[in-house]
Amino acid sequence: MNRLVRSAVVVCFAAVVAAGCARQPAQQTRQPIGGPAAEPIRVGLVAPMTGSIATFGISTRQGAQLVFDEVNRRGGLLGRPVELLVEDDAGKPEEAANVFTKLVNRDRVVAIIGSVATKCSLAGAPVCQRAGVPMITPASTNPKVTEVGDYIFRVCFIDPFQGEVISRFLVEKLGLKRVGIIYDLTNDYSKGLADYVEANIKRLGGQVVSRQTFSEQDKSFKAQLTAMAAERPQAVFVSAYYTEAALIARQARQLGMKATFMGPDGFDSPMLVKSGGEAVEGAYFSNHYSADSTAPETQAFVQAYTKRYGESPDALAALGYDAAGLLVDAIKRAGSAEGRAIRDALAATKTYKGATGAISMDAKRNARKAAVILQVKRGKFVLVETIQPH
Repeated sequence: MNRLVRSAVVVCFAAVVAAGCARQPAQQTRQPIGGPAAEPIRVGLVAPMTGSIATFGISTRQGAQLVFDEVNRRGGLLGRPVELLVEDDAGKPEEAANVFTKLVNRDRVVAIIGSVATKCSLAGAPVCQRAGVPMITPASTNPKVTEVGDYIFRVCFIDPFQGEVISRFLVEKLGLKRVGIIYDLTNDYSKGLADYVEANIKRLGGQVVSRQTFSEQDKSFKAQLTAMAAERPQAVFVSAYYTEAALIARQARQLGMKATFMGPDGFDSPMLVKSGGEAVEGAYFSNHYSADSTAPETQAFVQAYTKRYGESPDALAALGYDAAGLLVDAIKRAGSAEGRAIRDALAATKTYKGATGAISMDAKRNARKAAVILQVKRGKFVLVETIQPH
């Protein structure tokens, strides 16, 4: 090779190196947490982002997103960024089964937060159990959900406890022993909770004077309420979500019913007051947390959520936050994003300090924790008391 050719080669090589160095800073700005090859830890979230209980899904997503954004700001998880993949089940079991399957088989998520409604969680849980993908439901309180298998968890209390809390409050605290019950016959959550409340009211010496049913999408409840009014109940337990509860309350007041209304955690939405108006004023309901709690973890969450979204968080936001936080904690303790390791760490959770209180997993993967009673006062949800599990 003569001198002229060697000089040309050197010049070309220098140009290539220089070009590569010139591009390097731009490449560095795009590198994910943990280095250029760091694969994100993908987490699924399934909730009703549309449909009749969409506020539940939106709140759950916002609470969970708050956690993962903070994790990524601090450098990620196990040196990797966390990516939250959100799917809408629209509150429909068939849609829930589809999106759970998509997240597990196509997106290869390491865990799923969801769903909210019991019927949707029951549709998705078998998908996760078969695949060995841990699932944490934020708000499905029916005991059947975690009975699906050892990869299924929850951060909410379960309905046997909620039914006891509601009954004790009505009979022992308020002294209301003549109770009417109305529930959705097509909804596992609604029917199951109605059964638990009835059994506990009778155990405490009360009487269920009327038990009425309706079906999902019903808009008129006047026939059921007329029959119930004839039995002169002192209290009416409405085992339903906020959408039906608001309509039932309005129609009951139109019929002249003066009974005290009591509901479950499904009442917790701003839409209860927006739709129910004066008819729901004074109503009570059980719930998973209160923004009025003085616990430092609760107040830190309330402040962060309010700053981010410009509104006070409801219980679904807090439960979504806790489900995400519990998952992050489990992955850290496991030192792995592998399904079995996450499952074992979740099962070993003891006194995790969340926005909704201290969470410990029992042998059936249900959260053991306190419940609160809230009352609608001047359009706000006001803390009345906290009830600990026995």
